[in-house]
Amino acid sequence: MTATARAAPAVDPLASRLPVTVITGFLGSGKTTLLSRLLRHPEMNRAAVIINEFGPVAIDHELIAASSEQMTLLGNGCLCCTLRTDLQETLRELFIKRRAGEVMDFDRVFVETTGLADPVPVLHTLRTDGLLGAQYRLDGVVTLVDAVNGMSQLDATPEAVKQAAVADRLVITKTDIADSDLVAHLRKRLEALNPFAACAIAVNGELDPALLASIGPRTTRAQPAELDRWVGSVESDADRALRSGRALPGANARGAHDAAIASFCLWFDRPFNWDGLNASLQALAQLRGPDLLRVKGIVHVEGERGPVVLQGAQHLFHPPVTLEGDRDNDPRSRIVFIVRNIKRESIEALFAAVGALAPAEEQ
Repeated sequence: MTATARAAPAVDPLASRLPVTVITGFLGSGKTTLLSRLLRHPEMNRAAVIINEFGPVAIDHELIAASSEQMTLLGNGCLCCTLRTDLQETLRELFIKRRAGEVMDFDRVFVETTGLADPVPVLHTLRTDGLLGAQYRLDGVVTLVDAVNGMSQLDATPEAVKQAAVADRLVITKTDIADSDLVAHLRKRLEALNPFAACAIAVNGELDPALLASIGPRTTRAQPAELDRWVGSVESDADRALRSGRALPGANARGAHDAAIASFCLWFDRPFNWDGLNASLQALAQLRGPDLLRVKGIVHVEGERGPVVLQGAQHLFHPPVTLEGDRDNDPRSRIVFIVRNIKRESIEALFAAVGALAPAEEQ
């Protein structure tokens, strides 16, 4: 199968799949505390939560209404599931029980990873299992960073840097017990590391649930503003700085591990052709897969009725989904790359070498 093998026709392949949000962060960053607070919101009363059993499961006891060996029904209607085997099996079992009416009719899934976990294999799970890919879709990755220990963790561990780099949303926690200057310094560092992720502050685990809902496009009729929030519609200061070689404000906060990570957006004025786009991404995946941390974009392709949602991580890409024709305000394609030790110029050269873009119209 090629890197961007097209999705099978469906009425609305985005709306028909249950959104999965991956919540990650280093040890002690407050993932379970945030989930406990989040589940108290009425908007989240039909969520299923999967928590790795090796971490402390601290969902508030007063929320628990009924419990089995693996699944806990929370008092507000949510379902909490302990991950005892692998995520693939747990997600499959949850969906089968949902369809059979054995568990609540949940409308979203949150997956909390362990503190040292790489979130990318979770993304691969949704891509490599045919049943899961037909029933679930990745909504986004949310990474929590501890304001007290975050700077030292980013300095000492490449895992913490990768968690922040691949995020769609960054949440700084424990700000109530951290020095305000340290919080500001950490925020600048995170924004320099991953300028395409919205960054928010959680106080005592409290966060507006809207930040964690509908991160990615929910439907092929997604509004342009939704696409803008997901991938960005305006070239960022960080992108311009990377392209021009200028220093980015806050870049001096970067540590040794950050230096290997680059985040940039490539813009294309002409539409792609499917063969060229596929060849480019397939070559990238084969040649530099381990260092291709995250890719997401809205691209325009010759012959398609509308813009195409593209996303992948390392050597795997999700089947692209075509949106309705008027869903994008910008006629240009844009693809965000979060990479390790890959120069943007080399990716630009690859697209050019394989002839990924449609020929320019003759004047």
